[in-house]
This record gives sequence, structure tokens and C-alpha cells, in this order.
Amino acid sequence: MKHSLQLRLSQHLTLTPQLQQSIRLLQLSTLELNQELERFLQENPLLERDDGIREQDRAPDGMRAAGTSENSSGPANGEDMAPEPETAEFTAVDDAPFGAMRDDAEDSDFPQIAADAPTLRAHLLSQLSFTNLSERDRSLVTLLIDSLDDDGYLAHDIPELVAMLPQELAIEPEELQIALKHLQNCEPAGIGARNLSECLALQLAALPESTQYRAQALEIVKHHLDVLAARDFSRLKKALRCDDSCLRAVQKLITGLNPKPGRDFSSEETRYVVPDVIVKKLKGTWVASLNSEAMPRLRINRMYADILNRNRNAGSRQLSSQLQEAKWLIKNVQQRFDTILRVSQAIVDRQRHFFEHGEVAMRPLVLREIAELLDLHESTVSRVTTQKYMHTARGIFELKYFFGSHVTTETGGAASSTAIRALIKQLVGAEDSRKPLSDSQISEILGEQGIVVARRTVAKYRESLRILPVNLRKTL
Repeated sequence: MKHSLQLRLSQHLTLTPQLQQSIRLLQLSTLELNQELERFLQENPLLERDDGIREQDRAPDGMRAAGTSENSSGPANGEDMAPEPETAEFTAVDDAPFGAMRDDAEDSDFPQIAADAPTLRAHLLSQLSFTNLSERDRSLVTLLIDSLDDDGYLAHDIPELVAMLPQELAIEPEELQIALKHLQNCEPAGIGARNLSECLALQLAALPESTQYRAQALEIVKHHLDVLAARDFSRLKKALRCDDSCLRAVQKLITGLNPKPGRDFSSEETRYVVPDVIVKKLKGTWVASLNSEAMPRLRINRMYADILNRNRNAGSRQLSSQLQEAKWLIKNVQQRFDTILRVSQAIVDRQRHFFEHGEVAMRPLVLREIAELLDLHESTVSRVTTQKYMHTARGIFELKYFFGSHVTTETGGAASSTAIRALIKQLVGAEDSRKPLSDSQISEILGEQGIVVARRTVAKYRESLRILPVNLRKTL
């Protein structure tokens, strides 16, 4: 084989560290972005939050950095600082020491911290402490309390619990059955049940005996709960030997019970969404603007930048590198929000009828349409619209919400799947509950409006809306 040298020209994309950082920041949510920025702030001394307080003013007297004075406002050469365009606007976070701005005479200024709500275990143990049970019985009840799940149900049957316990304790199933009775007498009613039927029966048994239709309700939850779930009212009336009005009252009594009594003590915290964009109508036009509460304000640390400006030697290479990284980050954060705003405004322009009339006016929209309009890659639009939220007069929506498939209409046009879901929701909401609409009937009604939708498509959309089938929506 003869060896030879050949010259070839080709193009390829090189992902520089700055480009990689830009892509990564673009796909982060607001919460993830702030977590990422906190990491950068801890690792890079050249980067700091711009909270409107000068570094030398923040430090106590005698602790100001060398080479600075009260009258100095930074180095004369501003080119080494972050220029104005490289500063991302955001709400300031004051990191002054706690109590530094506090008047000692105002004791009421201390923040009021809400006490933690008691857990289900603590609530039950508190009730157990007031009983006259023996030490062994209390231990058995505590064992059952520790076996409850978050909904308040007993996670294991009595035989399973006995098999899990050490044999040297010599605990009999009858002892645990008695302990379970003690547990089920605690509040909230229905706690310690092993299934839904027992949970509802315990709550009904806790009601006064004079409660109307209590006996019929107990009969249903103990023996006919599956029939009630299937809405087989004819069979229920036959089993209870009652009329429609009686069965309607019994059903109301049962549906007023709590199927998950332990959830009231759940420690789950509500997670709030901070919208990235706010949409308002200005002079007849819907306009998107960035939410200042979701944008970080970053800047270059003046003190370190001043030191670097005066000492250009080999030992300052690390600071020079960190200065460049800080400038890159500020620029990429600004670019992230600029891209979010551009995409959001394009969405608002395409979906202006939604903001005027609601979901039924949503038009079909795909990522490619926005990408071509803004001269962006489709993957970039996908990153921008994921976990980014828009605050509108109709609520807060993820940007992805405004995209959806389409269904052909009789006139040759297209209807958004979101609009069709809204129409289905309206039809079900206005139906006669005694004669609810079937999927086929909904399909026919939509067809009369010029929207061709198959019955199976209606069923898919109905299930996505968590609307029950026709037989389960039927009432007396």
C-alpha cells in the first residue's frame, strides 16, 4: 500500500466552554438557575450579586479593603469591570449581618415563625398517653402507629406483623387485634383501617346513632362499595329497598367522608412557581415582559477587579481566568432571559386569541413554527419552553402549554387539541347528569361544529382531562 498525504477542508461545530454553559443555563428552570448561580458565587470571588450596596460600605469601619477609601467608587479604568450590557437585572438579596439594620428598641420586629404542624404519629401518641392501657398494650399500639402509611391505613395485615416480630416477644395475633381496636378509637376517625371499606365504616360508626341514613350507608360501605363505585343505582335500590331520594341522601353521606384521614397531617410542602414572563395588555396589544423577581442581578466584584487591574503579573493568572468566567456567566444569563423573552413574545403573538377568549380559541402551534420565525434551532425553542412559566390574566402556564397537535376541520382548516379539550370539558360540564353524554355523542356534537374527531380521540382527550366515563358520571 502506498502512503500519501491529502489535504481536506471540512466544517464542524466546536462547543466552546462558553457555548456549553449557555446551553446548560437555557434549559434550567428558575429554581435550578439560582442554585447554579449560588455555586458560581461560592467558587468565583470575582462574581457577586448586585444588591445596590458597595462592598466598602458593607464592611465595618477598619475592615475595608486596602487601597480603597470612602470616596473611591472603583478603579478608574472601567474596561476591566463588567460593562453595563453584561449585568443581568434581578431582585437584590441583602446579605448584611442579621440585626445590622435593627433598632434594639423594637422587639416586635423579630420575624414570627409558624410552629410546625404535628405529625400523624405525634398526634396519635399524644392521645395514647391519656389512656389507661398497660405498658405492653401501649407498646403494641405504638407498633401499629409506626406501621401506618401517609394516608392513615395499616400497611400490613395482623398476621404479617406477627410474622415480622421477633418470636421471643411472644406476641399473639389476638393481642394485636385488641391493640388495633384501641388505635381505631383514636382521632381522626377511620385511622388504622386496612382498606377503604373499613375506613369509611369506622367513620360512619363514629357518627351519632341518630344520624339519618347512617344504617343504610354502613350497609353499602361494608357490602356494596363496588356497586356504588360502578354507579349501579338500580342494584343498590334493590339491595337497600329504598327509593331515589333515600339513595341520593345515602350517597351524599358517604361521599362526605374522608377516604384518606392521615393526609391532614401530611408534611408535604406547597411548591410555588415563579413565572419567568408576565403578559399584559397595553394599548390593545398583548405584550410579554420579563419578571424582575425571577432575574438575578450579577456584577463583577470591584475590589478584586481593582486588585487585578493594578497587579498584572504571573500570580494573577487565576484571577484573570475567574474574571473572564464571571463575564461569560453574566453575558450568558442575560442572553438566556433575552431568548426566553423573544420566544414568549412570539408565542403571545401567535396565541393572542387565547388571551382574549380562553382555551377554546387556542390555535395549533408547533416548535418548528417559532424556531423558523426567530431563526433559532428547534431544540433551542424546546429548551426555552421547558420549565419556564408565563403569568397571564388567565393564570400561570408553562410555555409548553401553548404548543399542541391539531385536528382537521371540515373546511380544511385545523383546530388545536387544547381547544378541543376545552370544548369537551364545556360539553360535559353542561350535560344532564342523569343522561350524560357518551364519547360517540360528543364526537357527533363536535362534528356538527365542523370539527372531525373520532370517538376514540374523544375518549383519549376525556381521559387526559380526568373526566370519568359516561357510566360513572351518571347520577340519580
